[in-house]
Amino acid sequence: MSYLETKYGLKGKTAIITGGGGTLCSAIAEGFAAAGANIILWDINAANLKAKSEIIAKSCGDAKRVATVEVNLMDENSIVGALEKSVKIFGQVDILLNGAGGNRGKGPLVDVKAEDFDFVLKLNLLAGCILPTKHIAKYWIDNKIKGRIINIASMAGFNPLSGIWAYSSAKAAVMNQTMGHAKELAPYGIRVNAIAPGFFIADQNRKLLLNDDNTPTQRGQDVLARTPMGGFGLPEYLTGATIFLASDASEFVTGVTLPIDGGYLCNNI
Repeated sequence: MSYLETKYGLKGKTAIITGGGGTLCSAIAEGFAAAGANIILWDINAANLKAKSEIIAKSCGDAKRVATVEVNLMDENSIVGALEKSVKIFGQVDILLNGAGGNRGKGPLVDVKAEDFDFVLKLNLLAGCILPTKHIAKYWIDNKIKGRIINIASMAGFNPLSGIWAYSSAKAAVMNQTMGHAKELAPYGIRVNAIAPGFFIADQNRKLLLNDDNTPTQRGQDVLARTPMGGFGLPEYLTGATIFLASDASEFVTGVTLPIDGGYLCNNI
């Protein structure tokens, strides 16, 4: 194997991608597959799983390396069952990408509904980070597997975005837990890192950032004005960083959150 294949390749590894039916996570999964990994998409939406798995299988040219498992990440019993199924498919799991998440609405602080805040917090922090990590880390520890975890944080974790209170809180907590989990699991050879995407167009934020004719909304224009590299992120921009964090190239990297934001965080006047 070449140097790059040895350091950055994922051949023979198996990756679980939660939220795998979504735009960004399926793009990351496609990158993992191109780097040689077996892919198992986890999602609660069967139709999305089928559609994304077909795209990835066509892209990598080997449908046998792509599988799907329906799972409710809010339910620990469902996670346990999904992990058991996943291990049976390829024999071992080596990588976890915690990508499940989302938001519910935008508005003034004084109008926040407790039930919406609770749902978004649980979706992004529990389902999107802590619960899958809990069960897969135990599986790795029990089987002496040096696994790699990549969480999905956000710009909102560094600097809260107006009107999305629960999401900002949850993503800040994901960054916090990335560090905590990294320290806890390091003695077992398990590495935990995160990426923080900037503004990428996906189903959950499309109407917030783009008009029906694909021109930027006012909020979209505000975002672009604060993004030095210009433009919104494309899903494929996430693959290089996640392959790096999943591969041996980052073997001494743990507990970090890597922004992929076109310079959004370094914007100044």
